Order: sequence, then structure tokens, then C-alpha cells
Amino acid sequence: MDSITNDIQEQEKAMEAIRHKLALLPDLPGCYLMKNKDGKIIYVGKAKILKNRVRSYFTGSHDGKTQRLVSEIRDFEYIVTGSNMEALILECNLIKTHYPRFNVLLKDDKTFPYIKITNEPHPRLEVTRRLLKDKAKYFGPYPNAYAAQQTKKLLDRMYPLRKCNVMPKEVCLYYHMGQCLAPCVKEVPQSAYEQMTQEITSFLSGGHEEIKKELQRKMQEAAEDLYFERAKELRDQIINIDALMEKQKITTADAKDRDVFGYAVDKGWMCVQILYMRQGKMIERHASVFPFYGDAYSDFLSYVTQYYSDNPALPKEILLPGMAEEPGQGEEAPGEPEVAKASSVATEGVSEALDAASGASALHEWLGVKTLVPQRGLKRQMVTMAEENARVALDEKFRLIERDEERTRGAAENLGRSIGLDRVSRIEAFDNSNIQGTNPVSAMVVFIDGKPAKKDYRKYKVRTVQGPDDYETMREVIRRRYERVLKENLPQPDLIIVDGGKGQISAAIDVLENELGLFIPVGGLVKDAKHRTAQLMVGDPPEPVHLPRDSQEFYLLQRIQDEVHRFAISFHREQRAKSMVASRLDAIPGIGEKRRKALLKHFGSLKKMKEASVEDFRPLSIGDKLAKQIIDALRDDEES
Repeated sequence: MDSITNDIQEQEKAMEAIRHKLALLPDLPGCYLMKNKDGKIIYVGKAKILKNRVRSYFTGSHDGKTQRLVSEIRDFEYIVTGSNMEALILECNLIKTHYPRFNVLLKDDKTFPYIKITNEPHPRLEVTRRLLKDKAKYFGPYPNAYAAQQTKKLLDRMYPLRKCNVMPKEVCLYYHMGQCLAPCVKEVPQSAYEQMTQEITSFLSGGHEEIKKELQRKMQEAAEDLYFERAKELRDQIINIDALMEKQKITTADAKDRDVFGYAVDKGWMCVQILYMRQGKMIERHASVFPFYGDAYSDFLSYVTQYYSDNPALPKEILLPGMAEEPGQGEEAPGEPEVAKASSVATEGVSEALDAASGASALHEWLGVKTLVPQRGLKRQMVTMAEENARVALDEKFRLIERDEERTRGAAENLGRSIGLDRVSRIEAFDNSNIQGTNPVSAMVVFIDGKPAKKDYRKYKVRTVQGPDDYETMREVIRRRYERVLKENLPQPDLIIVDGGKGQISAAIDVLENELGLFIPVGGLVKDAKHRTAQLMVGDPPEPVHLPRDSQEFYLLQRIQDEVHRFAISFHREQRAKSMVASRLDAIPGIGEKRRKALLKHFGSLKKMKEASVEDFRPLSIGDKLAKQIIDALRDDEES
């Protein structure tokens, strides 16, 4: 209770400080950085008017996800910029520097593949996700690795560039297949590489038709000269180009390269859809689905800014949606000048439309690429198509979530019926972990309606059991858990699961019924020789419950057993690591428990302590002589 009271007091104190800072916010554009109680940056945002945007977090009501962000804010700071464009770019840089957990982050699965022509005397084609300043030529991004690999595979057949990473001493199979010029044994003129590089560049920049016509000309020449094998190879290359391009959906008359964006939001989630138009034809699309916590359109612009921040291969034009556009804007008038502009909006029109227009203008100024928010005509139709695809992808995600929830709920209900219970909503599962009796611990996980409830997980250091006695460990932990349940009137589970067979089940039932007067069903999960879930045993005396191995109920039990084992093992490793650290420091004369805790708090780890200088110990009132002893002892331990 004392810790809860302290948390409330700290929160009230922080809010008082925030209210004072809110009164001083300027009417200027810029970026704001939200911090938690540890001073860690958890969210970065941008604003046309800092005062209005930052204040909005602390007034009015918010949806669940935004409320979660606001509940963790204990401080903020801001940086004033000269324009919206500067704010957009600064936000992107701050996100990449601090990786705030509430921001949309383009990393890991959101890095896109590119095709690269290496800058080497004998160049190669590669598919890569890393963009380096190595004077190579990059093309893309491609929506997925498969699309990039298929395009590279076609180019490898058409152009005999070097395929090997390291130059071999003799020719390889690619030379005999006509897909390599064998620079390992032959002199290849630079002009040959330049011609191939130009043709590949043309192809990857969208010039498929020109390459196709050239191949057709060469095929006819080969056929006329009776080189039928060569003619067949060229014909196959033409077929491959047609196969690669057959996914085209839309064609525009101007043959421009465009990226068309659309987005949809629902239930705190956003889907961004990108349609790739090359040479006026839509060739691919890509969808990213992620939770968002701030203003929807601002977070959408953050995604677009991050997407292009490391992208050397820019299109000629970018099309963006506006905010809350009304459908049916009519056709674009002939000859209408193309400028960045937003669609008219229903209610909060002026300010929101300006946000869309200013975002487009900022991207245009930063990237040097025409960036539009079209109102009508074919371009508006393309944006609408991207938005519709985004809505479909988001709906699909929610349908999958609902289906999984129904299956897990059904599995929990069927499991209850299998063991003779009306319902099994809350399951609490236990596992013990120790190695030869050292640092014995236990862990409990909770599943509600078939889904893990991680806030209810608990860890236990075993206090009374000496050595590897699994039954007595189970008795202690069950006793401690359900004494607290009774004392604090916590929710009781419908089923308790222990890791083990008859002995562990009997130990748990004995404590529950004979010591605590609780009559809760207890089941044990028995593993096979390969340490996999084999069967469920329930009752007193325990009897096996026959569940089909391919049933959802059996799968649910496997998930529970795997999760409690993972949780127990991670806690055990954590305790062992602390124990080893403590023993290494305790072995040094002059280091007691108080000083050991101060050292670990100050340095964070033995590694940093070992690498520190004598001077680094002085803030802890540790003399130079003792500091040297600590450093020498830790280094001697590593060498021995």
C-alpha cells in the first residue's frame, strides 16, 4: 500500500510541474518529447502550434491506447522549429535516435528490400536491405523480398554480370550457361559493363517495354541466322518480362513513376498501403499494420517521412490522402495546374486540410519530389484505391483476431467440459526451476479465456526448501499464493495446473484442501521423453484426460506449459546471474552488502565495473586502494 501511495503522490507532483510548463508553451511549430517517470523518452510528436497540440494530451478524454500513453507521461520537453518541414524532419531524426516505444517505428520487418548494382571493377546484382554510401546504384524499394528476388532472377538471366561474391580461380557453371562473362579468367572491357548497367538501370527504372522490344529484335536476328537456341533463350526472357509485369492493375497516360499512399484507422490501429506505379503502371503494393497513439494523420506523415528518410530511389511523384475526405469529388479539369492541395473536409475542414497540405508541402520541399494531395480525377481514384486496400487489410487483421479469440475461448470451454467443469475461464499454472538445488525459484502464469494475462504473472523465490525437492517446493508456492488470494480477496482460478504428474498434483491438493480449505480442481501436465507436453492428469487420485493431440484444447495446454516454463527459466537465470555477481564482489575484502548494492547501482554491471578507472569509484566514497583491489580482483577472475 505504501508503494501505491508513493506512486500517486509522485504522479500528482509531476502533473503539477506539467501544468506550469503547459502555461509557457509557445504558439510556434516544433517537436515535443514525452518522458516517463525514469526520464526515458516514450513518444515524439510534431505540431504546427506546440501550445495547442501538447495541451490536448492533458485535457478531454482519449481512447484506450492514447490514454495508456498519457498515463505514463511525467514530463515533457520541446524544440521550436522554423517551419512545419523542419518539424517533420526533426521528428524523424528524434524517433530514429531514441526509438520511443509509443511511436510508429520503421525498423526490422518494416525495412524494405532494394536491388543494388555494386560499385566494383566487375559489378554484381544484389538484393539488400542495407543502404550504404558506397557509390553503388540502388533501385526500389520493393514491397517484399520475393518481388525483389524474382526481378533479380530475371535480370541474372538477361545480363551476364558476375554472380560470385569472391572471384574464383576458374570459370563456373554460370559461364557455361551464358549468364557470366567470366572476368575471373577473361579480360572484360569496361564498355561492356557500362552498356549492361545502363540497360539494367533502364529496366529497373520502368523501361520494360524498351528492353522487351530490343530482345524481340535480337530474337528475330538470331532466328534469321538460324541460331535457334539463342532465339529460344531470348523468347524465354520476353515471356519472363511479361510474367513479371502481368500484375499491373492501373495505367496512366503520362508514364510517370509514382508512390501512392492511403491509410485507414480503427480501434487504435493504423494500416498504411503503398501502391507502386512505375512507368505509369501499378506493379506492386505493400501494407504495414501497427498501433498508433497520437493524432492519426500526424502519425501517418511520420511513417511517410521515415519511409523516405533512407530511400535513395525516389519516384517522380508522391500522392497522399487528405484528412477525412468526402467521397465523389468529380473529375479533374483538363489542364488544371498540379499543386499540393487538400480535399475539402466535412467539419473541422480548414485546420485539417491545412495539415494535409502543409505535410505535402514539407515533403515536397525536403525530398525535392512533387508531393500532391489530389482532390479529383484519376489521381484521386488511385489514392482512394490505396485507402480502400488499407481498410480491407485492417478489417482482415481484426477478423483474424476475432477468429483466434473465438478459437481460444472455445478451447477453454471444451477443456472445461473434458474435465467435468461447467466453465474454465481463469487458469493459473505453476513451474519450478533450479539446477542441482541452487537458486530455487517458481513462477506462475495466468490465462483468461485462453489468452495470457501477463499483468497477473507472479515470481517466487523459494524460502523454506533446501535442495532439489520439487514436491515441497510446490507445497510452499501453492501455500503462499493462495494464502494471499484468501487474505486479499483476489480472483480464484477455475483450474490450477502444475508442471508434473501425480506427486505434484497431490502436494498441491493437500495444501489447498487440508490447510486452506479451498476446493479448486488441480491438473498436472506430464511431458514425454523429448520434454514435450504429453498428457493432462486431473483429480484425486489423478487420472489421465484423453484429449486429441491435434485439438485446440491440447494446443492451449501446450501454450500454457511452454509459457510458464519460459517465465520460470528466465526468472531462474536472472537470480543465478545476481547470485554470481554478489558472490564475486563478496569475495573482495572490504565489500559488504551495502557497498555491493551501491556499486551495482552505480555501474550497472560487473563488466562496466571492471572497465572503470580508479577515479570512477570516488563518488561512492571508495578510496583508490580499495578501488584498485576491486578492479584487479574482477580482472583476475576473468583471466583464471
